[in-house]
Amino acid sequence: MAKKTVGEALIEGLESVDVRQIYGVVGDSLNAITDALFRRKVIEWIHVRHEEAAAFAAGAAAQITGELAVCAGSCGPGNMHLINGLYDAHRSGAPVLAIAAQIPSTEIGSNYFQETNPKALFKDCSYFCEAVTKPEQLATLMYTAIQTAITKRGVAVLVISGDVASQLFNSEENAFQMSKALCPIITPPKTELAKIAKILNESKKVTLFCGYGTKGAHAELIQLATMLKSPMVHTLRGKELVEYDNPFDVGMTGLIGFSSGYFAMEDCDTLLLLGTSFPYREFYPTKSRIIQIDHNGCQLGRRSRIELGVVGDVKSTLAALLPMLHQKSDTTFLDKARGHYMHARKDLDYLAVTSTKKSLIHPQYLTKILSEEANDDAVFTCDVGTQTAWAARYLKMNGKRRLLGSFNHGSMANALSQAMGAQVIDKQRQVIAMCGDGGFAMLMGEILTLVQYQLPVKIIILNNSTLGFVQLEMMANGFMNYGVELKNPNFATLAESVGIKGIRIEDSDQIRDGIQSAFSYKGPVIVDVVTNSYELIMPPKIKLENAKGFGLFSLKAIMSGRGDIVLDLAKSNLWE
Repeated sequence: MAKKTVGEALIEGLESVDVRQIYGVVGDSLNAITDALFRRKVIEWIHVRHEEAAAFAAGAAAQITGELAVCAGSCGPGNMHLINGLYDAHRSGAPVLAIAAQIPSTEIGSNYFQETNPKALFKDCSYFCEAVTKPEQLATLMYTAIQTAITKRGVAVLVISGDVASQLFNSEENAFQMSKALCPIITPPKTELAKIAKILNESKKVTLFCGYGTKGAHAELIQLATMLKSPMVHTLRGKELVEYDNPFDVGMTGLIGFSSGYFAMEDCDTLLLLGTSFPYREFYPTKSRIIQIDHNGCQLGRRSRIELGVVGDVKSTLAALLPMLHQKSDTTFLDKARGHYMHARKDLDYLAVTSTKKSLIHPQYLTKILSEEANDDAVFTCDVGTQTAWAARYLKMNGKRRLLGSFNHGSMANALSQAMGAQVIDKQRQVIAMCGDGGFAMLMGEILTLVQYQLPVKIIILNNSTLGFVQLEMMANGFMNYGVELKNPNFATLAESVGIKGIRIEDSDQIRDGIQSAFSYKGPVIVDVVTNSYELIMPPKIKLENAKGFGLFSLKAIMSGRGDIVLDLAKSNLWE
């Protein structure tokens, strides 16, 4: 039997669980692993320009497929660059294995060149992080890492020194096979279901608040809402799962949500939390009874006081609960909530129109056009900031589209890298990255990765020459908008210089034609859209201190000779 190295055995193990790509940047401590990839030619090495992008891309691939994705970084700074993307994947429940190369094993602890402590570094963004210090450990640690990432839905890290990866491996020690890790079906005891049913049957105004944990339970949610005549509010991550084909939907709540979502929760007498750990405590009702169902018992009662919490996956729990519920006939509360939603939706749609001042492009209108022109199964990614707000409000989901973002971790520069990961696994599927100019510039080098692998990602840059959400936060709290300005190039011209089709849009009448041109092009495209710098995002719950903050900002701006900012703000938002 031919001898093989630890690196080869590792790659064989990944092949056995159907891994087909590894995202990373090569380095000497990874040589034995990348050499095994080169010689076996089964798994593709995706050479990104920055390891942070590798982790974001792997996380996106894992979220799209539900399967294990892999990224890798060389020793020291190389694998440290993975951390931000791994935090995002971990908090998003994406099964990702990170291979963290290490300095020569004989030098560990000597303050050697590029030495770090990976086990300490990755502790808070992984469920498993262990070092392979001798060949005999590889099989056990590799398969434990893989099983942990898949079963717990998060990150596992395998640390391997370059010299260990080059050592010979006894093939018999890698003989046992992985078992497919299937998510267990968890249903609460009937006694607990009976308690939930009693509360819901007694309640006159029930609101359902649905998160990403409702995945796969769309039919059960509709049955439940039909039975209880309940409005349904969703989180941002729940948007793609809940809002389509749903006559009970009343939108989102939260900082970028709808007023209708906020009031549907505030006015109910019972709130049923389904698969969500929505973090903003101020948006939970203060007088309602709250029931929570979640597959992760650690989430119960974490964000608000609850009267009853049970551990169970949403689909099977609702299936068991539905026969215990009484059919309600009074639609007064639902009708009121839906009416409020229609009014809120009308107000939002009113903003998503072309401007009479053609050079003033409103991002709401741009996002609406993106939604209308995109394919029915398109994958959207959006950067953190105002792009997330427009995506949440104006992209329409249909059960086939996907929406990815850094919704739990809240990192800048995620959209391009996540789009890259989504496109690598399916080059025929339309992938659209809604990038802020700040986020795009942060990991802009990845457009070279698109060129190298001919990934036909459509990058839409909302170019407002500012860190828009930060600017709004400053103004809302009475601070001058200092340090948020961005001196941007013409991104379309920049794109052309590296072999990507570039489209520049400076007039709202050009938007539809420009987007259609981008979407019909076979390769990667950058669409540079010059959008309004002072577009406001009004949260559904306006605090008195926010109103005071805007007033204080206006006063400071005028007194410091920057009255033009206040005037521009008024012109931008009191338009048409």
